[in-house]
Amino acid sequence: MSRTIAFVFARGGSKGLPGKNIKALCDKPLIQYSIDRALASELIDDIYVSTDDADIAHVSRERGAKVIDRPKELATDDSPEWLSWQHAITWVTQHTGSFETFVSLPATSPLTTVADVNSAIFRLKQSDADICLSVTPSNHHPSFNMVTLDDEQYASLMFNSESKITRRQDAPKAYNITTCVYAATTDFVLAAKGLFDGKATAIEVPRERAVDIDDIIDFKFAELLMTERN
Repeated sequence: MSRTIAFVFARGGSKGLPGKNIKALCDKPLIQYSIDRALASELIDDIYVSTDDADIAHVSRERGAKVIDRPKELATDDSPEWLSWQHAITWVTQHTGSFETFVSLPATSPLTTVADVNSAIFRLKQSDADICLSVTPSNHHPSFNMVTLDDEQYASLMFNSESKITRRQDAPKAYNITTCVYAATTDFVLAAKGLFDGKATAIEVPRERAVDIDDIIDFKFAELLMTERN
């Protein structure tokens, strides 16, 4: 059956900002922004929250999402989220039947728009890619601005290109992967072990919508941008 299902993966054990997934951002629990986008998209058939936390589960149900109980072993600091993606797809398939398109809407990206979500889904379906990422232009080019330090604290470029490009303006444009939205085929997620195990495409989002909340500084910045937007 050709269905598109959206998921929000929200652990309860955030150390950078405790309780962040349901912390109030401009009078709404953070996770509600992702749920609302899924509910507003005409391309998404259903929305699930995968969580190990009872409070997150309660808030998510109140806001219109269904809940998947994430096993504790998939909710540790070291658990690859990809395994939670696979678990969620398997759970939904067992309970409601198969579906074609998987969409992840991280709760930590509240400034993503419905248009961004729809764009990623369209891009995936119109290409022969296995997954569509969201990216934003990088402030710093890795060939000129990223270094490593050896044991004696001497610096060297992380990407020491042998090309003759000496100016950042002449280098290929670099992008950061954002957490705004991921869209993928379910077959790819179940078979692969990571984002780049298959063919990846991308949509570009502006920096002001690409905020990823990890700590209180990110949260305050998102709050400022959200207030200005409103």
